[in-house]
This record gives sequence, structure tokens and C-alpha cells, in this order.
Amino acid sequence: MNLLVTGGCGFIGSNFIRQRLTEAGSPLQRLVNLDVLTYAGNPANLADLAGDPRYVFVHGDIGDEALVARLLAEHHIDAIVNFAAESHVDRSIDSPEPFIQTNVVGTLRLLNAARRHWSALPAGAKAAFRFLHVSTDEVYGTLHAGDAPWNEECPYEPNSPYAASKAASDHLVRSFQHTYGFPTLTTNCSNNYGPYHFPEKLIPLVILNALEGKPLPVYGDGQQIRDWLYVEDHATAIWLVLQKGRVGETYNVGGLNERPNLEIVRRICQLLNAKSPRADGQSYDRQITFVADRPGHDRRYAIDSTKLRRELGWAPRENFDTGIEKTVDWYLRHRDWAADITQRRYQRQRLGTGS
Repeated sequence: MNLLVTGGCGFIGSNFIRQRLTEAGSPLQRLVNLDVLTYAGNPANLADLAGDPRYVFVHGDIGDEALVARLLAEHHIDAIVNFAAESHVDRSIDSPEPFIQTNVVGTLRLLNAARRHWSALPAGAKAAFRFLHVSTDEVYGTLHAGDAPWNEECPYEPNSPYAASKAASDHLVRSFQHTYGFPTLTTNCSNNYGPYHFPEKLIPLVILNALEGKPLPVYGDGQQIRDWLYVEDHATAIWLVLQKGRVGETYNVGGLNERPNLEIVRRICQLLNAKSPRADGQSYDRQITFVADRPGHDRRYAIDSTKLRRELGWAPRENFDTGIEKTVDWYLRHRDWAADITQRRYQRQRLGTGS
């Protein structure tokens, strides 16, 4: 297989690429990573794979149809996995337009180029070609305490500009399959966590702020519930769907780990207390700081992965206790990775280009 991965220098994409290239017996002949390298795209996430002859990095935008078309033809691409997206809810509230440009317009242009490539393939290659679009559970809106988790038949009710942009991209992918017969697959995942997670998100932010003696911000009362999915389990699910999923179908991927945000923060503090105690002997809990809730903050997310389990046999390997300990250990071993990101953001701010 020759695979094009978009947004592969981001958190989930880089974990997916690493898993694919380090797996024993991998069928990949070529993996092309197309990434425009926004603030959250970090080539250092994959620096250790740069020497792999199967791996090709291309600095570019999914919205550049001519570039995408060239890569598809030049590398004889058999499948596309689209991770490329703006993904941070807070940033979408501050400035929705980049989310529409990347998540909606960019996805449309990627689909355009991919469909033209697919249409020109010989019959066998055309039948085998796949386009997998990676999306989010946030397209479904919010749940109340007693509601059943979302399955693939639930209506879309996005509540943030980010979620709305991802919902729009999902609909575009569906429309290309229905209108043109283009062989698409979509996955909608719950909140990911694990190695290489950009430090603006809850879990890495809490770990790094704790170690630096900074406040650990918790929105509102901290009782917003998310279903936490270890990123390597998510990567495994995506690969399984790409290989065995039914064309035109959507598969929900959840971690079976619903936890309130405040519980997450306190669990991280417990682990750090044991693994990297504060110099004064006090608990990291002392750094927890409640802050004003963000506008329109969804109360609960939960994913029903029954379809993925039943049809494709997937199950997460990590529960939350094992996954969060692996995550804390990774950040303790990779303080330099986080420090490099912080330094680069600071330099951009000094240059007046924002963060």
C-alpha cells in the first residue's frame, strides 16, 4: 500500500504514522505525510522516522489541489487518511474563520483532487482505493447525565465553531460517496490523550503546568465529562477501518473511559506526587485553580463503539488508569519536547506573529 496521510505532524496523525511504520510486517511501501505545519504541527514528533526509506514528508496544504494531485500521481497513492484539521475549541471561539478554511474548504479541495485521481485509476486499483476521514464526537453536541452514548445514527448538533466545521466536513465526505460513488470512510472519536499531545489541551497542560509550578486551570465546576481514548488505541482503530471497514460507513471510536475533568486533573496530581514530587513536599492539588467556564461548554461526551467492535473486532488495549500513567511517564521523559514547543511559541510572539 502507498498511503497519503494529511496532518501527520499533529498529535493523532504522528502517532498513527509511527504505529504504521514501526509495526512488524507492515504492508506499506510508501507513506507520504502532507502537513502545512500550523502551530500544532511539529516535525519533531516524527524526527526519529526521517531515515525510513518508506517515509516522505511534504510541507504543504490540503487546500492546494495541484499539489495533492501531483502527490497522488507521483506516489501511486492507494489510500488517504485525512487528519488535517484545526481542532482546539477555545481557538475556534476566538476566531472561527481558520476552522472553516481548513476543515471545510480544505477538506473539499482534498476530496476534489482525490476523486479525480480515483476516477482515472485502472479498475482493480479503483475498487481498492479508500479515503478515510478522521472526525470527532463533538459533532453530536452534548449529552445529559442519563443519556445513552452516541452511536452512528445520532443526529448532528454541533455547539462550537470547531464542531460545526467538522460536521460540515463529515457531510462533504458523505456527499462525495453518495453522489459520485467515491469510496469514503469516516471515524468519529472521543477525546484522545497520550504522547505528543500539544500542550494547550487539558492533560498535557496539567502535567506541564504542574511540573513548572503554574496554576492548573479547571473550567467552571470541573464536572464536564469526556470519554478518554488512548491515542494508540485510536490509531489501531483507524488502520482497522481503513483495511476492513465497509465503504460509505461511519465508525465511532470511544475509550470506554468517561471521567469528569476535575477527576482527570486530580489523578494526574496523584501520579506526579508519586513520580516527581514537589520540592516542598506538598501535593500538586494545591495548584488547582477554578476559572470561568468557556462559552457554550458541552457538559458530557460519550461514544458507543459497538459497531466497530461487532463488525471489525476492535477493542481498546488501555483503560484510563494504564493509559494516563503511560502518558505522565512519557511527559516526564520528554520535558525537552515540550520545552522546545514553548520556546518556539515564545519566539513567534516576540516576532509579533501570534501563537
